[in-house]
Order: sequence, then C-alpha cells, then structure tokens
Amino acid sequence: MSRRRKGRTGGIGRRFLAPVLCCALLAGLLCGCGQTEIPSATRDIFAMDTYMTLTCYGEHAEEALARAVEEIHRLDDLLSTGKADSEVSRLNAEGGGPVSLQTQTMIEEALRVYRRTEGAFDITVYPLMELWGFTGDSPAVPDEEALRTCLEKVGADRLKLSGDMLTMGEGQAIDLGAIAKGYTSARLMQIFGEYELTSAIVSLGGNVQCFGTKPDGSLWRCGIREPEGDGYFGVVQAADKAVITSGGYERFFEEAGQTYHHILDPRTGQPARAGLISATVVSENGMLADALSTACYVMGLEDSADYWREYGAEQGGTFELILMTEDEEVWITEGLKEAFTTECPLHVITAEGVE
Repeated sequence: MSRRRKGRTGGIGRRFLAPVLCCALLAGLLCGCGQTEIPSATRDIFAMDTYMTLTCYGEHAEEALARAVEEIHRLDDLLSTGKADSEVSRLNAEGGGPVSLQTQTMIEEALRVYRRTEGAFDITVYPLMELWGFTGDSPAVPDEEALRTCLEKVGADRLKLSGDMLTMGEGQAIDLGAIAKGYTSARLMQIFGEYELTSAIVSLGGNVQCFGTKPDGSLWRCGIREPEGDGYFGVVQAADKAVITSGGYERFFEEAGQTYHHILDPRTGQPARAGLISATVVSENGMLADALSTACYVMGLEDSADYWREYGAEQGGTFELILMTEDEEVWITEGLKEAFTTECPLHVITAEGVE
C-alpha cells in the first residue's frame, strides 16, 4: 500500500472525492452500462459535506433521480449541525424539543446501537467534536482538563425520547452525522422502488447502496477504499445492499508529529485507536450499516467479531463485516466468503471462531 498523504499541521485533511470514485465508479465501470438500452440518468452533487454520485436505470430514471436529489437536500437541511436553522441545531440550542419522524427514527436506532455497543457509538459526541475543532477548520489537541469537563456532557443514556419529544441532559448536543447518510441512502432505495427502477446505485461519500442488480442482471461490484492510498484493497459483490466504510483517513490533522483522526471514542474523548484502519459493514439496512461501521472502528476487531456473533444474524438486522487491521490484514465474516475478493492476507470470522 502507498503511504498516507497527511493533512497539514493545524488543518483538516479531507479526501472525500476518492471514496466516491473508488466505490461508485468501480461499480459503474463494471455494470455493463454500454450493453443495455435501459434508460439511465446520473448526477453528481455536493451535500452533507461530501461529494455524492447517483445513477438510476429504468423508464422513470430522470424523475426518480430528481426526487432523490430533492430528498438529499431536504434531509441535509433537516439534520446538518452546520446550519443554524436545521432541526438538529434547534434541538441542540434548546436542549431538546419536538422531533420529526425522520429524526425520531434515527435517534431510536442510534440509542439501540449505543446500548448494544456499550457506548462505542454515541450521538452525544458532538461537544467533543467541537472541542477538538473537527466541526471547523482549525482542529487542535485539547488540554486534559477541558477534555475531562467535556466528557461529562457525553452519554446517550441521558437522552430521553418519548414519542416525538426529545430531552437532553445539561450541556448535551447531538450529531447524527454517523447515521444520517445511511438513513438517506435507505430513503433513496424507497424512492427508487416507488418509481419502479430496474437498477440503481448511490455513493454518498463512501456510503454505497445498490438497488437491485446491475442492468445486465449481475451483481454490483463495490470497491473497499484502501486506507493509505487512492485505490481499493478488496471488492465485494452485492445486490440490494449497503456497503458502508468508516476510517480515520477521511478527516485528520497532524500536531507535534502525531496524527489525530475525527472518529472519536465517546468513552475516552480521544481518537479511536483500537487496531483497525478500516471498518466496512454490508447490510440491507443502510442506517444500521452506517452506525455500525463507526461503532466497529471504535470497538476494534475482537469486540466487533463478538458483536457480529451476537447480532449479525438477528432477524431484520442481518449484516456482515470487512475489517482491516493496522498490519494490513483483512478479516471478514463468513457470510461474505463467496462475495469478497482481496489480495491482502485474509481471515474469516465464523460463529465458532476463525478460519
């Protein structure tokens, strides 16, 4: 693998376009687009602080694409912490209040994952993100006292959601960024179904979800981003699945010779350092896959494998994992044995242990 190109000291290293190209274009180039007469439509947009690519196939591809883009911008306006008039910003400013059905759905899922991961996934991490400067353009390592004080505000167990009313603990603020794009891609799949598309694929800044198979009937091929380069270290074949990856390479800065990435462990307030450099979740449920990719990155290999063994085959929540460790070895769960290819050293996590 090529070495990481680090961000400048005091600045954030952002490489959003590469994950989009890696996943979406790999799928697109291999979809046999030139061999089908099915009407198609493609659009690139920037929303939710990332580049996105959407491609639709079917008689109503153009209409479906327009509706999908409209939905992305609507959800961005609803959920962005960077927009003062968004619902999430209002909730943070007022310490809670009424929530829309969409926000309620995401919070409910986030709380479920929070409990099951014992706090590895926590939407109340936003004060920590602000403290580290990841919400702005000048990140820096906070002093220990400020970090200890900020940690007192973190803990999703202090959130109270009763129907459509949310109450937060004192000083708390939420950020749905680690689940919002997964929810969005799932919504797009619903829209595509309404327009009776034959095939579609979306890449929302590293979050890939495919609708059906490719136009020629074969499976989509989604490349998994190489953490320390611009290529991909493996390919997973999928249909009607989300393939969502989290990694510290997405946003980071360097200070005093040390690299700090934006995926914080809510339990320590520090960038997660559990031995993984990439965590991918494959699931029909895009929202679940988004939340779990972050949680697994924070938990590390062993705890992620145990989590999969306990919940991976649960009815309505089936998911598989692709995990890369710091020594550049890849671990996959057994449901992907026939669907994933890589040239990296490969291990298979099974219900009983490891193959």
